[in-house]
Amino acid sequence: MMSILLPLPSGRLERLEFADPARLEVRSTPPVDRVVYAASHVVADPLRSSSSGPAAIDWDATLSLRHGIWQTGLSVAESMDTAQRGMGLDAEQAMELAARTLAEDPRAGAGVVVGTSSDALLDETATLQQIEDAYLRQIAFVCERGGTPVLMASRHLARAARGRNDYLRVYRRLIAESDAPVILHWLGDVFDPALTGYWGSTDAAEALETVLELIAENVDAVRGIKISLLAPEYEIALRQRIVAGPIVFTGDDFHYTDLIAGDGTHHSHALLGAFAALAPWASAALARLDAGDEDGFRRILEPTQALSRVIFRSPTPAYKTGIAWLSYLTGRQTHFRMLGGRESARDLLHLSELVRAANAIGYFDDPDLTTERLAAVLRVHGIV
Repeated sequence: MMSILLPLPSGRLERLEFADPARLEVRSTPPVDRVVYAASHVVADPLRSSSSGPAAIDWDATLSLRHGIWQTGLSVAESMDTAQRGMGLDAEQAMELAARTLAEDPRAGAGVVVGTSSDALLDETATLQQIEDAYLRQIAFVCERGGTPVLMASRHLARAARGRNDYLRVYRRLIAESDAPVILHWLGDVFDPALTGYWGSTDAAEALETVLELIAENVDAVRGIKISLLAPEYEIALRQRIVAGPIVFTGDDFHYTDLIAGDGTHHSHALLGAFAALAPWASAALARLDAGDEDGFRRILEPTQALSRVIFRSPTPAYKTGIAWLSYLTGRQTHFRMLGGRESARDLLHLSELVRAANAIGYFDDPDLTTERLAAVLRVHGIV
């Protein structure tokens, strides 16, 4: 049995023996009872990636990750925060990434949704109209290529808005002028502190009322809303009160099993960064849910929550590092470099904890490869 020594917070080394790989019945067709997107990450060009200058992307490796998700039956959420949007991936590259992914989607646009935002604006003090216009250029770009726009939460809007009415004004125009139904996006400040007070209030219950008003006005033009607050009570309240038609996508990487399973009356669909790392588990679990086997669904998916909670541990924006790390250790990419040098966002102790948590669910199907790559990183950190 393969094993490796990993560091502990005490400074001593502890031997990890690799578990047998998980045996999962992964299917290639989409789930029937839930709509599920995995927000995938971007693979940097390791020869050109640096902490300054334009991001350098390995397009072939990046698109290969998307094909891996499609092969599990899940769909792809493109150019979202998992792809380092606003943390290395700029607006122009985000749209190029969207165009490339939409062009390769085996479901001809049905297997992709795309994040749109105001991030093309360089002026941090942009007006509401400038913010709207920036969004609409990206929305048009996505719609012209057969995609579904996700109206990502905007840092510009969080700075410019003076209350809930400003949010309603902006979103009403975006929804009205989109050529396709949109997905709203409520990202909590735990993921991005610059979004504090989004929807016009720091009180999530008050913000919820604004969101519900917006959706009620646009039931035919809003496909759904992704909510990522890591506070499931607001997601549960939203799906209980939402007008029939639009659906709720969980973005809660801490509680997704219960939220997707639902309470017998209401349930969430999914748009999750965690599923970029866990697509085979999600595929196998959702197949059991489609078969009416909720216990089987939970047996497969619930054990993955411990790994997801390590990936998304505070500071939560650094979660992309964990997803890239696991991708490297399993051979889905050849290196552990990220746009803007973000591989340094987590320390070696955290990366080692991720390995332990992943091993607990049988994550590593090629222990020889994983050991070789782990050993190389440990040597760089002075551990032989």
